[in-house]
Amino acid sequence: MAKTLEFTPRLLPSPQAAHYLGISESMLRELALPRKKLGSKRLYDRLALDAYADGLSDDGVIEDGW
Repeated sequence: MAKTLEFTPRLLPSPQAAHYLGISESMLRELALPRKKLGSKRLYDRLALDAYADGLSDDGVIEDGW
């Protein structure tokens, strides 16, 4: 049975990191974001994912107030 967490873990495996950014795993791999090494695992740091998302350009202002 899968655990449901009430917080987002700091280090995320590829499927969860891609889901966190709202992209596919293949697109995540193309971004060449840094990963952390924890034993044999390669994990994405949520703070690095946030920094990447923060650095994306805005599409503009929505005119209809939404």
